[in-house]
Amino acid sequence: MNRYELTYIIDTAVEENARKELIEKFSELIKANGGEIEKVDETWGKRRLAYAINDKTEGYYVLVTMKAPSDLPREIERNLEINENIMRYLTIKLEEKKHSVKPRPVRVAPAAPVAEAEVTEAPAEEVAETPAE
Repeated sequence: MNRYELTYIIDTAVEENARKELIEKFSELIKANGGEIEKVDETWGKRRLAYAINDKTEGYYVLVTMKAPSDLPREIERNLEINENIMRYLTIKLEEKKHSVKPRPVRVAPAAPVAEAEVTEAPAEEVAETPAE
């Protein structure tokens, strides 16, 4: 089963009881067709639309996260299209992250061999002192 996110906007003219029934209707539709609802998020609530849809400037947003067979989103969208209280909808397939790529091993730069001639220091006795004038 694939994971999907379904977001739809309900007309604000619909009363609260009818809105709850509409949300429950689509949840039951998902369950009846072999889907599993992970979460129904109504916290977005009533929001101002970016542009007017059918002369309406506000809508009630609902976000549903679900696991479903690949043919279920088409059936849900068909039912959303029929319902006159749904203003817009969007179904997105969620991709699972797969970690099939192995991380590159960390390469340490080889240390260059140091020649002994470079390491030796000049003896302190050879430093000549100049007389002060």
